[in-house]
Amino acid sequence: MLAAYAVDVKQSRGRRYPEPPHPYRDDFQRDRDRIIHARAFRRLENKTQVFTRRYSDHFRNRLTHTIEVAQISRTIAEVLDLNANLVEALALVHDMGHPPFGHSGEKTLDLEMRKYGEFFDHNLHGLRIVETFEERYANHPGLNLTFEVREGIIKHSRDYSAEDHPELAEYLLDQRPPLEAQLIDLTDEIAYNTADLDDGFEAHLLSLADIRKEVEIFERNFRAVEKKYPTASDKLKFNEALKAMLNALVTDLIENTRARVEHSGVRNLEDLRNFPERLAAFSPTVDAERAQAKKFLYRCLYYSEQLKGQKADGEKIVGDLFGHWMNDPESLPPAYRRQIESGQETPARVVCDYIAGMTDNFILEQHQRLVQKAVSQ
Repeated sequence: MLAAYAVDVKQSRGRRYPEPPHPYRDDFQRDRDRIIHARAFRRLENKTQVFTRRYSDHFRNRLTHTIEVAQISRTIAEVLDLNANLVEALALVHDMGHPPFGHSGEKTLDLEMRKYGEFFDHNLHGLRIVETFEERYANHPGLNLTFEVREGIIKHSRDYSAEDHPELAEYLLDQRPPLEAQLIDLTDEIAYNTADLDDGFEAHLLSLADIRKEVEIFERNFRAVEKKYPTASDKLKFNEALKAMLNALVTDLIENTRARVEHSGVRNLEDLRNFPERLAAFSPTVDAERAQAKKFLYRCLYYSEQLKGQKADGEKIVGDLFGHWMNDPESLPPAYRRQIESGQETPARVVCDYIAGMTDNFILEQHQRLVQKAVSQ
């Protein structure tokens, strides 16, 4: 049973190119499956989350992070009587627009694009992937996903104005996205806050003492674990406390979102879309703890001295190759050269699209072949 304000697949606004229904999968299930089978989804396996493969090959990558977000999101959706199939599709697609080398690569691509009066936004790039770049079907371009999934790709984490983005006008920019989409940004943060504490601890970049001192929601659960398992190793106590932290964040998000919806007076999806603010949210107390954990991770892990080298390398590689292809577009693959020649896109956008689709491994090979080799000669 779906809540009255959930997205009913039978009321979907449909696909850009109409298709007959499938005999045993609804449209959101089909969207989920199309995403999983997309080439861009497979490439997430070789894209950095926090640690590059050169640091370790057993920490999270962009794909394993995505799977964790999907698991958390579907659980919450089912408890709140939302459309779990739509939520799962949105979770699986939410990071598909990310370039290689994580946020370092994204920042550098944006800086390079701004030199030419343009910009890079991974949500908008994700929309371009599913609408255009994926070529799997003879009767339409892209994956031909439903409106609700395409809307969620761009609106799950931020609002876009029709004035700044007239090309997105069809996506109801003056309205809130459904709860199914609102959840994704929050479950994304639950996943990476807890996972990055885990990987940072495993990498010996974050100490147990520092985590306990500076992350209150972890410390509160660690104290409870110590009482329950006094003889367990620190590593096992850490694992139990981290699981409890994740559970506390999920539980609070469920309970507070439910309470906010009830208090809002929202009765249906139209009411929810027209409500003045997003209703999916943590409680004020837990949100402060979430922000504290995030601040700790930025200061002690993401911007740590130990990771400065890999971030600088990633930024240099992306910047070098962007400059190389802007100066020598003839060295681009034929399909990308044709886009420039036809005037479909600006040279900067074509180069940006090419780099954004690369895995860490492939961009390293290209840099070695085109830049390092040229320097050595």
